[in-house]
Amino acid sequence: MARYIAFDWGKARTGIAVSDCAGIIATPHSTVATSHLNSTVSKLLSEEPCAGFVVGVPGLIVGSNTDSNQGINDFISYLERKYPSIEIHKVDESHTSSEAMNALVSGGMKKSKRREKGSLDKVAAALILQRFLG
Repeated sequence: MARYIAFDWGKARTGIAVSDCAGIIATPHSTVATSHLNSTVSKLLSEEPCAGFVVGVPGLIVGSNTDSNQGINDFISYLERKYPSIEIHKVDESHTSSEAMNALVSGGMKKSKRREKGSLDKVAAALILQRFLG
């Protein structure tokens, strides 16, 4: 089997998570500058086969929009054009940032480390992926 790759897209930074090859466990991978996201996706795909992309979308269940929706939709369109054979799954990302912060606190991460830009993003991506994996 192949792994899933998940994204918590943001205007400045995007968190990335990956699953194991069995599609059971979601693991935070990295946080990258969104301006470097496309090249990072290409690199990830060259390393291992991909079963599908999972993209967090705010307000997906209730149908609301945020200021991030246009950027997320543009990213999804890019993935569809560049990788037409890889299925894209949209997952509601509501509350993943607060859940990620709680996970970091519960896990004992020091406050100074939690303040680092990106610590939260890759954990939020892992939560989005775990929601998809169910």
